Amino acid sequence: MNNNNVKGVVITAMLALVFLVLSAFTVNQTEYVLVQRLGEIVSVKKEPGLYFKVPFVDNLKTFDNRIVTLDWEQPAKFITSENKYMMVDSFVKWRIIDPIKYYVSIKEGGEAAAEDRLSKVVNAGLRTEFGKRTVHDVIAGERGVVMDNLRKRADAEARQMGIEVVDVRLKRVDYSEDISKSVFDRMIAERKRQANERRSEGAAASEKIRADADKQREVIIAEAYREAQKIKGEGDAKASQIYNQSYSRNPEFYAFYRSTEAYKNSFKSKSDVMVLDPSSDFFKYMRSPAKK
Repeated sequence: MNNNNVKGVVITAMLALVFLVLSAFTVNQTEYVLVQRLGEIVSVKKEPGLYFKVPFVDNLKTFDNRIVTLDWEQPAKFITSENKYMMVDSFVKWRIIDPIKYYVSIKEGGEAAAEDRLSKVVNAGLRTEFGKRTVHDVIAGERGVVMDNLRKRADAEARQMGIEVVDVRLKRVDYSEDISKSVFDRMIAERKRQANERRSEGAAASEKIRADADKQREVIIAEAYREAQKIKGEGDAKASQIYNQSYSRNPEFYAFYRSTEAYKNSFKSKSDVMVLDPSSDFFKYMRSPAKK
């Protein structure tokens, strides 16, 4: 083999290698690859692996097949069936399921164009769902129903673009700023009313407890006084009985004892003055026996 033949083989091998390199391409598991030939879509590669194309004729378009989050920077304003404006902060989870429909729908707009169209669909659904519900419904009562309806409606329209809406969530639903103050004022007034009501109930209960305690106190004192008087009466009766028994045993001694007690009580103070007849019975036991 001469040198010219060797050079020809080498050049052919190099051209074949270059052709092979230019023809081969890989598809990752996180993407779809659209193959276009002279502007016409000829195939879609969804499975990961090594594929081949016609160099300089086929063009590749790559799309992410993972779930993407569409989250708005600012909450949107919607009106309820009660004509009250609510500020709604939400997000959408979506992904590409049909690369051909997706590419035909958005053309060269890319992900930004898809999210713009998807946001319009979701906002229209929010407007419809909020417009037929009350504030309570959208905040607590039917929040799950609202999100489920939104997902179904957005998914039905998004599939026309080759997109699947995986989930729609309401992160926050709040009153708009122009009515928040009035709502807070009403809430404060209601809390004050409840506080005053509780204070009134507490004061009434306190008075009732005091009145009951005073009543029980009077009853206890009266019962104690009655019991004391009863005991005192029993004691006086017992004393009288003892006096009578003593008097009946020795009347003279009892009379003498009573007279001495009278003398002692009558002459307690030196300043006491009594004017009596010396012959009166009061001085009976102060006279000599011969003058009785």
